[in-house]
Amino acid sequence: MAESRYDVAVIGAGPGGYAAAFRAADLGLRTVLIDEDPQLGGTCLLRGCIPSKALLHAARVLTDAQDAAAWGIQFDKPRVDLDAFRSRVDTIIGKLTKGVRTLAGSRKVDVIQARAMLKNATTLQLSGPDAPSELSFGHAIIATGSKPVIPSSLKLDDPRVMDSTSALRLPDIPLRLLVVGGGYIGLELGTVYQALGSEVTVVEALPRLLNGVDADLVRPLHLRMQRRLKTIKLNTTVEKLDARNDGLVATFEDSQGISTDTFDRVLIAVGRKPNTEQLGLEHTKVSVTPKGFIQVDQQMRTAEAMIFAIGDVVGEPMLAHKASHEGLVAAEVIAGRQAIFDAAAIPAVVFTDPEIAWCGLTEESAKTAGQAVKVVRFPWAASGRATTLGRTEGVTKLILDQESGRVLGMGLCGVGAGELIAEGVLAIEMGALAEDVAASIHPHPTLSETVMEAAESFTGSPTHLFMPQRS
Repeated sequence: MAESRYDVAVIGAGPGGYAAAFRAADLGLRTVLIDEDPQLGGTCLLRGCIPSKALLHAARVLTDAQDAAAWGIQFDKPRVDLDAFRSRVDTIIGKLTKGVRTLAGSRKVDVIQARAMLKNATTLQLSGPDAPSELSFGHAIIATGSKPVIPSSLKLDDPRVMDSTSALRLPDIPLRLLVVGGGYIGLELGTVYQALGSEVTVVEALPRLLNGVDADLVRPLHLRMQRRLKTIKLNTTVEKLDARNDGLVATFEDSQGISTDTFDRVLIAVGRKPNTEQLGLEHTKVSVTPKGFIQVDQQMRTAEAMIFAIGDVVGEPMLAHKASHEGLVAAEVIAGRQAIFDAAAIPAVVFTDPEIAWCGLTEESAKTAGQAVKVVRFPWAASGRATTLGRTEGVTKLILDQESGRVLGMGLCGVGAGELIAEGVLAIEMGALAEDVAASIHPHPTLSETVMEAAESFTGSPTHLFMPQRS
């Protein structure tokens, strides 16, 4: 049986929770990691980031095979074995979760499979197959993540209506799929199902896809998806769904009025909400917003001094890497070290094809704030590497301080954008100037050169793009 008294009790074994637990143990604190799931890794590893990216890789293989026709390379129409598909994803998840559990054991972090509820500010009540009924702690870290939201108007007791979790299980390849929501989850899963053979319709209530992302980064993705999907409906809402034997009938409303269409499956991807219910927070001083997010300070400490919270439960952006860094901060603070979460740039990546990635200040937020910036762009049509890949639709942009040229933000749209964005994070965190980025030699021919040449645009013309200077 595990110890009944711990220095640190971490509730939730996702990327934030296990990062916090591992750091706390490394700092000499007796630590326990508690999760309801028998596998460690949380939503990200089990039902989110990892399985979705595995499926997106397979989708990219399929679309690359189609695009190879431009090179004179012809493939027969691929045959997809869904059982093998699922098995491959399960193997990937199993390998990674086993790795997390091995790391927990190496660090002597106790792992308990149980549901945890706060009895008070120092005690947890546990319910699980082999869990003690109660567990006391010196400090607790809440890292319980989030779950998909389905509006009440679209809830049907029908397995053909899916959220992101059920969609990742690939129950089948529907002939007609409706994706409700033009955010990153809807677009990523829509990309997977389209590559597998579904006729995909995306419906978004707002005027464009990926609201909040700079429009010039979204444009290349939108154009490519328009060619591959059946249709993209913007400024359109789904008023209701009706279940019939021959499919799910969706009622749409847009500026033209009311219309209907029938689909074999519907994926609802309109957002997520924090898992802060039934945690026993009411038995503590922990404060929660009307939307259910736990309020914390820069040390990730709640209003209850001995309780911390990290990840999706404390608010946007709901990203695994943000949660991990918050977990490290919480563990450091608990161990008596000086630490705060004060990131100048949190990168975000949309793993569609092409990918979109950004960090720091966006052009649209700069305009809204009236901040004086200079925006420089380098089109991938002028990139030798993008040309060899046959993927010149991309763009790289830098948001720079108008006077000094300091890098305040970076955005990309193009293949592999997620692998390039870390350069922008580093530049922002280090206070780099455009001149520093431009003077740093980048390898040729690579897509990373587009960052260097965008920076060159601050003071002159990049080598591979002529920009007439204004007098």
